[in-house]
Amino acid sequence: MERSLKKMKNNNINSTRSNMMKDNELFHVIHKVPCGDTPYVKAKHAQLIEKNPEMAIVWFWKAINTGDRVDSALKDMAVVMKQLDRSEEAIEAIKSFRPRCSKNSQDSLDNVLIDLYKKCGRMEEQVELLKRKLRQIYQGEAFNGKPTKTARSHGKKFQVTVQQEISRLLGNLGWAYMQQAKYLSAEAVYRKAQIVEPDANKSCNLAMCLIKQGRFEEGRAVLDDVLESRVSGSDDCKTRQRAVELLSELEALLPRGRDAEMEDVLGNMLDDDFVLGFEERTATSFKSKRLPIFEQISPFRNQLVC
Repeated sequence: MERSLKKMKNNNINSTRSNMMKDNELFHVIHKVPCGDTPYVKAKHAQLIEKNPEMAIVWFWKAINTGDRVDSALKDMAVVMKQLDRSEEAIEAIKSFRPRCSKNSQDSLDNVLIDLYKKCGRMEEQVELLKRKLRQIYQGEAFNGKPTKTARSHGKKFQVTVQQEISRLLGNLGWAYMQQAKYLSAEAVYRKAQIVEPDANKSCNLAMCLIKQGRFEEGRAVLDDVLESRVSGSDDCKTRQRAVELLSELEALLPRGRDAEMEDVLGNMLDDDFVLGFEERTATSFKSKRLPIFEQISPFRNQLVC
């Protein structure tokens, strides 16, 4: 009898421990916090549970300095710093400590840097990084010769195709050129992006480039494609609203036409170091050669479409 009671007691203890372990695991799954008591775990707990980003940064620094999941700690810390408007500090942290990170983490660190450069208005550095990443794809370095790669966002893994990655990078590059008022370069990049993966948002950006150059009829044609749902993503309410606003802006500018001052400015808007071949420009058109940096887009596109 005594042995039976003792056995029941032990079973109850084991059952309680098992339930506690399951609850603990469920807690970490729900809140996306890793298990353990290391500096990185404490940093994630401060970030996600306590909602204390300043303390999270302190623990992330400790994780980096002690070699505790340095790849994740550096990337996560940079994201938190960006949220606190400490983007310049985040940029310097990544540049200083990325040599400690694994080769597999470098791509995700680049993506964080692209966002940080955009946040800080450091367009030249953003452009150079985007061009380097595009070259890596064309040279087969980014995807290791495969048509897809695994990416992670908000704790979830998903597959990214070569086509999607090229389109994303070109979209960012076009936006960076627009911020520098290099509308010819931005137009060329957006046109290439539309060849790879047509997108209504990029169509709006392309239309804006054309409007800035005074090429109103071409801009109207691009916007019509969006408003008539001939481009992927045209059903998005915000995108359609933006297309309507751009069309209104275009209509307001039409009576003024394309003046001589615009003709003089266009020559200064081209990034000759990257987007080459626009050698013969006139008031109404320009002649372009194939852009060398994009030579390998068509093979990738054809391979993925088949």
